[in-house]
Amino acid sequence: MTETQLREQICLLAKSMFDRGLTGGSTGNISARTDDGGLLVSPTGTSFGRLDPARLSRFDAGGQLIDGDQPTKEMPLHSAFYDTRSNAGAVVHLHSCHSVAWSLMPDVDEDNFLPPLTPYAIMKLGRVKLLPFFLPGDPAMGDAVRGLAGKRSAVMLANHGPVVAGKDIEAACNAIEELEDTARLAILMRGYDAKALTPEQVQNVVTKFNVEWD
Repeated sequence: MTETQLREQICLLAKSMFDRGLTGGSTGNISARTDDGGLLVSPTGTSFGRLDPARLSRFDAGGQLIDGDQPTKEMPLHSAFYDTRSNAGAVVHLHSCHSVAWSLMPDVDEDNFLPPLTPYAIMKLGRVKLLPFFLPGDPAMGDAVRGLAGKRSAVMLANHGPVVAGKDIEAACNAIEELEDTARLAILMRGYDAKALTPEQVQNVVTKFNVEWD
């Protein structure tokens, strides 16, 4: 994929998520690796519904901003995933409603944020780590991700939103949508005697699809 094509794909996928209400206003940020080891990043204060391919923040392989507008203030989050996960080709952060709502529940498992309701979140995300609340833009969010030592491809920032790394921009977007869908299912089923996957079924999914699961 050429850089021009990657720029267009970032904006197309971001607009799709915006149009479907997965993040609103000027919330959320997105980034992807370029072939030369640099990054394309959504600029600060921009809307996913109106990203301009020509104005994306462009970093070189050394992490220097070389073109485009100023990047999102959440760059420490993105950098933490790229620095600790060698296979990360893209990172997406949303303010998606249902996942944020699920993060407010008092009995959520911090080490395994999503209940095992379907196999797909397990396959696409592995275990999702719930991180505590940080002020928006706080570099400590990146430090918290680094503290996981590359063991998680997805985290949930309490009272804020999910962050997911994927092998490429499409995989990252698909995975974060699966996270939001699973959180929505969890809320819909809350208070019911829902039949989640058993530990044995979860392990079967992990084994068959070679899921990172520690």
